Amino acid sequence: MTGRLQDKQLILGVCGGIAAYKSVQLLRLMTQQGARVRVVMTRHAGEFVAPLTFEALSGEPVCIDLFDRTDRDASIRHIDWAQEADAAVIAPATANLVAKLANGTADDALSTFLLAMICPVLVCPSMNTHMYQHPSVQRNLDRLKSDGHMVLEPGAGQLACGTVGPGRLPEPEQILDRLISRLTPKDLAGKRVLVTAGPTREFIDPVRFISNPSSGKMGFAVAAAAEHRGAEVTLVTGPTRLSDPAGIQTIRVVSAREMAGAVFDHFEAADIIIKTAAVSDYSPRETADHKIKKGAEEMSLALQKNIDILRTLGGRKRPNQFLAGFAAETRDLRENACKKLVEKNLDMIVGNLVGNPDSGFSADTNRVTLFFPNREKEPLEIMDKASVAHRILDRIMERLS
Repeated sequence: MTGRLQDKQLILGVCGGIAAYKSVQLLRLMTQQGARVRVVMTRHAGEFVAPLTFEALSGEPVCIDLFDRTDRDASIRHIDWAQEADAAVIAPATANLVAKLANGTADDALSTFLLAMICPVLVCPSMNTHMYQHPSVQRNLDRLKSDGHMVLEPGAGQLACGTVGPGRLPEPEQILDRLISRLTPKDLAGKRVLVTAGPTREFIDPVRFISNPSSGKMGFAVAAAAEHRGAEVTLVTGPTRLSDPAGIQTIRVVSAREMAGAVFDHFEAADIIIKTAAVSDYSPRETADHKIKKGAEEMSLALQKNIDILRTLGGRKRPNQFLAGFAAETRDLRENACKKLVEKNLDMIVGNLVGNPDSGFSADTNRVTLFFPNREKEPLEIMDKASVAHRILDRIMERLS
């Protein structure tokens, strides 16, 4: 599988703060995505995490001192590394480092590196809440934004120092997501993308419902990929354990009826609609107000058909809209997928056979086949769902162009 940062040259700057331990996991995630990462640390950062840890994980020497007598190339390394880098991430970024970068101070290895950078810089502040809210720190952060740097807002909660409020370093996965977004070409800029994800729940009584095992991972991956590529994205999702993705309008619903209403509200404004949600085909004709108690040996449940959202969209679709659906099947994939493609007036349908541990519901990977109205099909090798999402968007853009 090819990572989203494959062959990228990155700088990870680490400042002296308790959150420096998260930088270790961030480094691991960056390398797993295919990046070559060089770490530059402040001396105080070495009090929290040993440089050897970063060296072992990156396979690269760590720079702390530009004038290390044991390394004759150290004094010019900041120029070479800065020119080669595709991006830099400063995590955690202390108030001291933020002030240096905002005011052009270069008095240690990391601040000197940053002034030599001509690539995008992602600054991730992490500090005591009162420090973060201080007018001078906020003024410095505003200056960094006006200088073109991307500043990732810190999380809020109880900090290591005991204060409660903003100042917590975002989780490494969040930082990685914003880095990937910054480095992804914006070929979907100006496009509005509507994505559905997850299952729906059709309640029988207050504690029981009809649903399916959909985790929402595929739909969330599609929405994130579209946002990374510059689209304005609306995500309508059924119940999942996934957090709202950054930069995306996320609408959470429960039932098929609620999902239909949200989708129809946003359909007209969308250029591309990708419906990955596993919507319940039927719902109980009646929902009990209270829990149904155990009684007879058998009971019957009367069901009624839910509105077919995808078919309705196919009937309303304008010539300049692209409508894609998903078909999760247990057998006869091509026959069933192609039938849906025609009957629902789709421009593409993504089919996959569920049941394998590496494909379908809840898995982090997927093996799909793309079907098109001209009877063309494209089977894809197994890959992570983010890669599947980008391949889907690639084919959509080819057909729109």
